[in-house]
Amino acid sequence: MTHVSQSLRQRGALILTMLLALMVWGPSVSGAESRSFDLYIAEAPPLSMLEQTGLHGIVGDATLEAATRAGYTLHFIEVPWARAQQSVRKGVDKLIIPLSRTPEREADYTWIAPIMTMDRAFFSLHTRVETLQQARETFARIAVGRGSAQEQKLRAEGFGDNQIYPFEIGENPAQLLLMGRVDAWFNGIPETQSIWRKVSTQPLQVSPVFMSTDLYLACSRNCNATLVRKLRAAVEGLRKDGTLERMRKSYLDAP
Repeated sequence: MTHVSQSLRQRGALILTMLLALMVWGPSVSGAESRSFDLYIAEAPPLSMLEQTGLHGIVGDATLEAATRAGYTLHFIEVPWARAQQSVRKGVDKLIIPLSRTPEREADYTWIAPIMTMDRAFFSLHTRVETLQQARETFARIAVGRGSAQEQKLRAEGFGDNQIYPFEIGENPAQLLLMGRVDAWFNGIPETQSIWRKVSTQPLQVSPVFMSTDLYLACSRNCNATLVRKLRAAVEGLRKDGTLERMRKSYLDAP
C-alpha cells in the first residue's frame, strides 16, 4: 500500500509540474506570430488577378513581393468583391487588394500602404460626356462594379438606382457595352483598357477623369500590429528601390 501511495504521489507531482509548465509556456506559444495570412484579391487586370502563369497584376505582384520580404506567405482567396470586403471587415488579420481608400471605408479597415493611384472615367461606344451632370442626363444605364468605389461615387453624385447597373467584379462589362445592355461603363482607366483590348477593336469614347483614389493593401480593422508594420515597411522598400515602378511599367507599357 505504501508503495502504491508513493507512486500516486509521484504521478501527482509529475502532472502538477506539467500543468505549471504549460501555464508558463502556453501564452508564448499561443501568442506566437502567424506567418501565413489570407489575401482577398479581385480579378481586375492589370491591377490584380490570378493566372496560372503566376502573374498577379501590379498591386498583386507588389503585395506578394512585400509579403515575401517581410517573411510571410499569402493564401489567395477570390470571391465576389462585396463578399470579400465583408469578410475582411468582420474578420481578423485578413488582407485585401486592391482597395480604394474612400471616406465611406475609412473606419472599416486598417490601411497598410498605398500601391498606386487609380483614375476613373466613363467609357461609351457612342457618346463622350464632359461633366457628371451630362452623364446623369445622357446615360440611362451605367455598368459599375458591385461594392466598388465607383458605385459609391455614382450614388454620392446623385445617380439613380435605375441608372446604376451593378455587376460582379470578375464579370465582363465590356460585353455589356458591345451588346447594348448598358450605355456606359464607369471604371478605372487602365483596367478598362486592358479588358477592352481583349474583346474589341472598336474605339471607345472616354470622358475626363471624374474620380481618383489611391489603391491600398489593406487589412481587417482588427489586424496584427507587427504584420501591419512589416508589410508597410516592405511596400515602402519596394517604392524606394524602384521595384514598384518597374512592376507598374511592366503591365501598363506592355503591348
